[in-house]
Amino acid sequence: MVRIGVLGLQGAIREHIRSVEAVGAEGIVIKHKEQLDEIDGLILPGGESTTMRRLIDKYEFLEPLVNFGNQGKPIFGTCAGLILLANEIVGQENAHLKLMDMKVERNAFGRQRESFEAELVVKGVADDFEAVFIRAPYIVGVGPEVEVIATYKGNIVAAKQGHYLCSAFHPELTDDHRLTGHFIEMVEESQRPAATV
Repeated sequence: MVRIGVLGLQGAIREHIRSVEAVGAEGIVIKHKEQLDEIDGLILPGGESTTMRRLIDKYEFLEPLVNFGNQGKPIFGTCAGLILLANEIVGQENAHLKLMDMKVERNAFGRQRESFEAELVVKGVADDFEAVFIRAPYIVGVGPEVEVIATYKGNIVAAKQGHYLCSAFHPELTDDHRLTGHFIEMVEESQRPAATV
């Protein structure tokens, strides 16, 4: 059974653990950087990206998180987690982990419709995925190695780059665990000898 960590500094932590367990993996709340050595894949949950960055710095997570990704271990960022993964953020001088070649816009859908649900086609996952958006970001542009896997009204809302996965919506807030299941498959794939580069 693969062990999936959920960064436990802020955000929808318990909901992600529930989703991970629903697809048959072990979920672990990560509160200390040393715990990263114990897991096979990591979820960066939704929350508030600037608050999360402050806590990442406070608990000295930044370098260990980047190293985790650079070791080829899969990371899945949802909502604020997507922002953390991006190498460029509109209107912000510095990005955070800079692990995915994409530019993102924070709170992109505006305050007048802070939360909404939409049925999406998520490539390789589902044709009818019920996505929950809460003050969601979206991806403004991606580099050549990034695969767009979902859009909403022409805006990129989910993408994949090698062993990184991200979504602007919250897959953990419904009982549809197919996207979490897809991430678990990515983690299992990363452990197969043939997957080594």
